[in-house]
Amino acid sequence: MDIPILLDPRSRHPLQGQLYEQVRHLILGGRLKPGTSLASSRALATLLGVSRNTVMLAYERLAAEGYLQMREGIGTYVSFELPEDCLATERLTPACSDERPCVVSRRPIAFEGRAHGVVNDGQLTCDFWLGRPDPHSFPIRAWRRLVNRRLLGAGARLTEYGEPAGLIELRREIAERIGPARGIDADPEQIIVVGGCQEGLNLTARLLLREGAVVAIENPAYQGAANLYESYRARLVPVRVDDNGLRVADLPEDGVVLAYVTPSHQYPMGFTMPLERRLRLLDWARRLGAYVVEDDYDSDFRYRGAPFPALMGLDRHDSVIYMGSFSKSLGAGLRLGYLIVPRHLVGAARTAKTLLNNGHPWLEQAVLAEFLASGGYDNHLRRIRKSYAERRDCLLDSLRWYFGEIVVSGSECGTHIAWHLGASLPRATLMRSLAAERGVGLHDLPSSAACDFGGCTYSERTLLLGFSSLDERQIRGGIERVAAALDPAHGSLRGLTRPRHPRPTTYVAP
Repeated sequence: MDIPILLDPRSRHPLQGQLYEQVRHLILGGRLKPGTSLASSRALATLLGVSRNTVMLAYERLAAEGYLQMREGIGTYVSFELPEDCLATERLTPACSDERPCVVSRRPIAFEGRAHGVVNDGQLTCDFWLGRPDPHSFPIRAWRRLVNRRLLGAGARLTEYGEPAGLIELRREIAERIGPARGIDADPEQIIVVGGCQEGLNLTARLLLREGAVVAIENPAYQGAANLYESYRARLVPVRVDDNGLRVADLPEDGVVLAYVTPSHQYPMGFTMPLERRLRLLDWARRLGAYVVEDDYDSDFRYRGAPFPALMGLDRHDSVIYMGSFSKSLGAGLRLGYLIVPRHLVGAARTAKTLLNNGHPWLEQAVLAEFLASGGYDNHLRRIRKSYAERRDCLLDSLRWYFGEIVVSGSECGTHIAWHLGASLPRATLMRSLAAERGVGLHDLPSSAACDFGGCTYSERTLLLGFSSLDERQIRGGIERVAAALDPAHGSLRGLTRPRHPRPTTYVAP
């Protein structure tokens, strides 16, 4: 293998000695691991521009001292057992002296932030984790066919930079789709393809926030948004939510730069903001000159009634930045989402995207564009929407069977519900702990990438349950296990009223 060697022919130290010292340093520093094969003396001499004899003498000295092993017909490699005395002396930190202190004084890094929960690595038999599509639902055959087709005609697209705002084919398809689906009349030039909503949040923050800027945010809210704005040193003003989403009447009346909202399926509670309140929110933004960041993370899944128009579709004063994502409908692994920005922000948004990463990878964009254009995405969405509706119904039926009358929010759309625990049940944290002992993942606000700023009435008695990644058998079995876990905790459940419908199929452990 090639190794980082730099020889200085002008040095008074012989080239052979320089090579010896540098290879020895790489070995003792751990950069050349035991067993690593080195370049032949002829190849290394050619690479360094020195005589082969110079390399041979350095290799032989290293071999004599036990650093290398040289075997005819096999090659030269780092010894598996290095000299004991060298390891003891060379790998220790050099002793400190008054003239040269060991610790280098550095300025603190500029970034300050907290990561939000993205990956759930819990080893549970049945986990009601949120926002995760069914892994078996991905249209793998259609996707593979489109990938192969695009690769055959890729030409230079894989070796050249593309448009930082995103592939124009994909932006056109998104613009055509977002009109009838969400009531947004957008030009492709207003669309920026991003790596999911989180990158979209970063772009909007970079465009609009300076240190100390005031951001209004829902309480409770999506933790990824709260932590991001906090990392920009913004001042967060939490605004309570109720059954109709963000309480617009509680918004500050001055100084706010932007408001972050999830009006179609409030995260995490699942509330939907009605039309009248949406209009009041837009009027508030107009009066203050503030922007509204509309996170429409799972609006593709609505199971009852027609969806309300998106805020951006109602906006007449260029106050709304819209964020959409394919993470819930296709999969988060694709890292595909988009921003729709007002026309006066297009130039700044494109520049910010360029400075961030020069644009999104071409292949995924090209495949998604063709998937949308061919009608494959609509067929896929109809199929999984029907499947998710059945799983949601199964979850609600199972909860009613084992726990009687229940109060839930968010069941009209999305891929998770919020279960508001009655007085006869333990608090959310205890419920989560008891369920985990039976191999079932239930999630309170802190464990589900939600953020409570305090004063939130939902925190102690709300559990969040995702249903999209579990089949009906898993859902029934998981809720049965939760009920069994609660028996010794707070008494028998037999006194609870149960609805009149067939008992869910009994779970059989695999």
